[in-house]
Amino acid sequence: MVSENGKPLIPLLGLGFFVQGFRCFPWLAINFFLKDTLGVAPSTLQLLQNSANLPMVGKPIYGLVSDAVYIRGEHRLPYIAIGGFLQAVSWLSIALLPDSSISILTLSLLLLLSNLGASIAEVANDALVAVAGKQPEHARKHLKPARKQPSGELQSFVWMAGSAGGVIGNLLGGLFLSYFSPKLMFLLFGLLLSLQLLTTLTISEASLNLPKNPKTGIRNQFSNLMGALEKPEIALSVAWFSASFALVPILTGSMFFYQTHYLKVDPSTVGLSKVVGQMAILIGSMIYNRRLKSLSPRKLIVSVQLLIAACMFSDWLFVKRVYNQIGICDGVYVVLFSGLFEALFQFKVLPFSVLLAQLCPPGCEGSLMAFVMSSLAMATIVGGYLGVGLASWVGISENDFGGLPQGILIQALCTVVPVFWSHWISEPSRKED
Repeated sequence: MVSENGKPLIPLLGLGFFVQGFRCFPWLAINFFLKDTLGVAPSTLQLLQNSANLPMVGKPIYGLVSDAVYIRGEHRLPYIAIGGFLQAVSWLSIALLPDSSISILTLSLLLLLSNLGASIAEVANDALVAVAGKQPEHARKHLKPARKQPSGELQSFVWMAGSAGGVIGNLLGGLFLSYFSPKLMFLLFGLLLSLQLLTTLTISEASLNLPKNPKTGIRNQFSNLMGALEKPEIALSVAWFSASFALVPILTGSMFFYQTHYLKVDPSTVGLSKVVGQMAILIGSMIYNRRLKSLSPRKLIVSVQLLIAACMFSDWLFVKRVYNQIGICDGVYVVLFSGLFEALFQFKVLPFSVLLAQLCPPGCEGSLMAFVMSSLAMATIVGGYLGVGLASWVGISENDFGGLPQGILIQALCTVVPVFWSHWISEPSRKED
């Protein structure tokens, strides 16, 4: 890969995707900071979590701008630097401001700034991978790599880097919360972002040996994106996928309080559950690549949707104390099943991304995926807000979780509903298979 794509590209992408995965490190601490330092209620916690993701909805705009607007002759690295700078300012501010100066409003604005920077950097990093993966043959005839480069090797590399960041971030996050304050975690992540910023500033985009693409205006790229979305097989598939998230009221804030405040589950256990989730995603991706990618995308996506509903029913058994009665302690359940539940939500994106790649017309893959990811972010936010409303309706509060079983059953029912119009998911012809 070094010979194929240029020496600076590999460490640049490795660090960039590792930092993306490592973002779970401060965000795990944010949950405890909100609960223990600011004393927010479960519904407020979940409201803040989802509202902070609003900048992710603008990913298509960031993608179009970075494709069309060059900064000093470059249009990838400057946006990675801008994203890193915004994130570093946000997390260092949270770490260094005294607790008396941090209100819920102040924290919300800083988290919005952080996610704005993260979304800009993610779009630029994804674009680098897409461009480097399309290195034309005539541009590398003079190179003599030590071995044949397998298709998709760069994508596999950045996926592993992101997964490694997620595993290490969650593992260290749980341990740090047991011995240190959340503010130290914010400070360390801010310093890591500063390191990424300095690394990016020392690299010239010309040194990455990327193919030169003609400059195109934002209007033309937007027109290409609209042309792709006008195709019924793409529009209906994206609509179903977004609805499958938006229609499900998420109760993550209530479950977090139930586990940590009511059951007194240790922070290290919560972190370990997220490590298990990251490992499950990595293993699931390997299984998909070897065994499942030949299956019908529709059947696979629907199967994952039903598994998510089954995990929700398992959570109902958990809060009804059924597992506790048969000898499974709370910590064991949280580690194994809570992590798996989150992993399934993320894994569902993989077969859909492969399906979309098959449906997408050439030339707008990046902008279409950015649009889908922004739609997914918006759908997740809507699901989070519905979860806040559901928690209020069934009477869940910081000290009263009597309505949690009922809320989980409603959540599971809403998860099954999209299955009934799964025919919206297109089934493309698989000529390559």
